[in-house]
Amino acid sequence: MPLSTSSNFAKPDDAFRAVVEAHRGLSDEQSADLDAALVLILANHIGDIEVLREAIALAKRRVLDAQQQQQQQQQQQ
Repeated sequence: MPLSTSSNFAKPDDAFRAVVEAHRGLSDEQSADLDAALVLILANHIGDIEVLREAIALAKRRVLDAQQQQQQQQQQQ
C-alpha cells in the first residue's frame, strides 16, 4: 500500500478542526501525549511498516523544511 498524501476526507477542514478541538483544554504535556497516542493508534490501523517509515520521513522533512524557512525569514529581517 503506497503512502497517500492527498486528502481522503470529504471535508478536510472538519478533520483538521477535530484534531485541533481534541487539544482544547489540554496542557502542553497532555497535548503532546495525545499526539503520540493518536499517531500510534493510526499507525497500528495502517499496519504497514513501510508506509509508516515513509510517513515518518515525510513528516520529519516537512518539519525541518518549515524550520529552515523560518530561520531564513528571520535572517532577512
